[in-house]
Amino acid sequence: MNECVVKVNGQTRRERVKDNVLLLDFLRDKLEVRSVKAACWRGECGLCTVLLNGKLVKSCIVLAVEANGGEVTTVEGITDGSKLAPIQQAFVEHGASQCGFCTPAFVLTCHELLKHNPRPTEREVEEAVSGLVCRCGTYAQIREAIASVSQPPTRAEALQKLGKGVR
Repeated sequence: MNECVVKVNGQTRRERVKDNVLLLDFLRDKLEVRSVKAACWRGECGLCTVLLNGKLVKSCIVLAVEANGGEVTTVEGITDGSKLAPIQQAFVEHGASQCGFCTPAFVLTCHELLKHNPRPTEREVEEAVSGLVCRCGTYAQIREAIASVSQPPTRAEALQKLGKGVR
């Protein structure tokens, strides 16, 4: 057994774990973070996606001990106090939550996409969510939610896209 100390959504958590415990099971079973969903346990569906030290990871293929000393952010960690993050609010407004099972992973993934690319193209959105498998099929609403939060292109970007350059 190892002591595993992880900051989860800003709170330091400390538990003893076996060497082979997955981060997914550590979060759900030891720390009772139920927004992280368990589905395939093979890294195929992406529904267990969390941020580990600022990088999106599938928590079913990461050992808890690998997160020791690190920081995990789940969908709860992107809120601003009691106020939903813009992408969370957009999911609500556009009905992009589907049955709800995969929603935390989609929201977290889209949040990261927009954090690093506030004006993603349709192709970039498709690529960002390509590792997440939803069987409900409301991808159109997810795209609408992302588009509603995306920032419009600047004048220079719009002109460049039209091939006119910046003057």
